[in-house]
Amino acid sequence: MKTFSSIQQLLGTLNREQKLLSELFEKRKILSFNYDYALELVDFDADKISALIDYSIVRQNGNNLELDDLYLQFFEQVMEVNEEINVSYINEHIQNIKQGIIYYLQENNETRKYGYLRQVKQALRKIGAIAFRNVVDLNRNIDNTFKNEPNYKIKKTKLEHLDEKRHTIYSLINQTDHLVSGEEEQTFFKVASDEELNRIIIVLKLQLNECRHNLIDIQKQIIEYLNRIKHQSGVIEKVRQIKYLKDQFELKSKTDIVALLAENTAVVFEPNPTYPLNIPLEQLQTDDDAREVIQKVRKRIKTNVKSNMPLMGSISGEYLETNIEEEIQINLDEVKNGFIAGSNNLFDFICNYDFGKEVSFDECVTIYCQMISQFDTLFRITDVYNNKQDVEFAMVYPK
Repeated sequence: MKTFSSIQQLLGTLNREQKLLSELFEKRKILSFNYDYALELVDFDADKISALIDYSIVRQNGNNLELDDLYLQFFEQVMEVNEEINVSYINEHIQNIKQGIIYYLQENNETRKYGYLRQVKQALRKIGAIAFRNVVDLNRNIDNTFKNEPNYKIKKTKLEHLDEKRHTIYSLINQTDHLVSGEEEQTFFKVASDEELNRIIIVLKLQLNECRHNLIDIQKQIIEYLNRIKHQSGVIEKVRQIKYLKDQFELKSKTDIVALLAENTAVVFEPNPTYPLNIPLEQLQTDDDAREVIQKVRKRIKTNVKSNMPLMGSISGEYLETNIEEEIQINLDEVKNGFIAGSNNLFDFICNYDFGKEVSFDECVTIYCQMISQFDTLFRITDVYNNKQDVEFAMVYPK
């Protein structure tokens, strides 16, 4: 693995391949970034991609490329789009401050002593920025989890995990506030106190206080989201039970849904009202205000097209001739009455029945089915079957 020999070399490499690096960063959440596509972004110069891989800016996995974790984390933190909440940074800087204070009090050389004081100041500045950044990331992750996570169980687990992160951040903020208040390190803050250190501590306390207030709001938000998830999951479970009963055709027998719907007068169950806006033609012809509005609309709609209404031709005499078409309709009630009066089976009765017109065998089958579906209570349907022209039918007799 190669390492950069200077800042200029690092910045030059990043600037030279900024097009590819920008695409890799924008598509960092995509599981695959194809090598061939990356090759197009560097004008098909494979050596440029190889150089990025050698300097560990980009990692290659098979035929896919991705940003190295170090540079990905750097870009996300600088662009403030980091979604990971790492509370260990705050704890690490607290420990660095305590160690720097110990070294400062034990050091006799003024130059090295000032170096330790400078490290403490840097750590204090970083703690405020990191704490505020974590609070912002925490709030964004909570919103994204509640709005975008489709699985209710995972959503609930993620929110509970984020609540634990909130509690940890709150505890570390209290530790930091306790530390800079001078209750633990009274000697250091009295001996090393200067104008810059006092200014850093004041700014840090303001940041910690703002973070504390935001964490209280975040706690309320998490509680609200968890309650809404519990309510929504309960509603979904009830809907699933209702659907199951409906699919089993047991909804009306096992529930009182019919009575509840009859008593419910909610607006959602009412039909949507319609309000026609058609103005009567008489009003348009007689109302002066309507005439004025029509003229204004006519002025706005300007067209050079002149429509000429074509004259209607004379009506052909063929359309004026009266043509009568007669069609004989089959009265199933009459067929039913005739069948009940006899003793023959239904299918043979229909095949031999005089309908006043020629009826095909397929039509007889259709009439047989219609008769059974409409008058089954008047017929005695037996378990005996017969065949006729490859059609199997049940023997049906009048009761």
